[in-house]
Amino acid sequence: MLRARKQADLELLLQAAQDGYICLKYLDESGFDGWSPVSYSWSLVGTQKRQEQTAKRSQRLSILGLWEPGREMSYGLVVGSLTSTTDIRFMDWQATRAQRRFQRTGIATVIVQDNASIHTSKAVRERLPIWQAQGLEFFQLPPYCSEMNCIETEWHQLKVHEIRGAMFDDTYDLAMGVIAALNRRGAKADYVLKRFSFASNRQANPKFLTT
Repeated sequence: MLRARKQADLELLLQAAQDGYICLKYLDESGFDGWSPVSYSWSLVGTQKRQEQTAKRSQRLSILGLWEPGREMSYGLVVGSLTSTTDIRFMDWQATRAQRRFQRTGIATVIVQDNASIHTSKAVRERLPIWQAQGLEFFQLPPYCSEMNCIETEWHQLKVHEIRGAMFDDTYDLAMGVIAALNRRGAKADYVLKRFSFASNRQANPKFLTT
């Protein structure tokens, strides 16, 4: 029953976004390994899959992404795991952007997200009134309903089509490979990319790390 009710509510939000009353975005996290899984690759019929592994394996790279279908992908990359602290820093950036949109147009931003602990911790809940005052609202998905989060399709496109078969023995090269893959996907699907730098707590300079 909760799932059906949430699905109906999400459809209302979609309609409101299409009518221009709100800005609807989808939040999720994913990760990339230095050795691309063989399952994401392909081979000719009758031939064996083969991927040459590097001498070393880079550290895992995590991504926090916020997708507005057909318009924009905002994201941030960290080495290792994401935490509620990184989530808060990313959302503070988005809240500032949402506030500017709300002041300019009167349109609030609504973020669809799952129940991962980094989105629901006590520290995050304490920030909610501040973000809401800036015009940033959240729609919580029910448990185990990843198919309701449209950004999942973008992660699939990245891993299966843009970065499949790639091997990285250096974390920097992995980060550059992911950024390049995101840029290729954005060009194909016709949306812009905005990267958040956790080192500087602001949007990264587009002149760097874009190829």
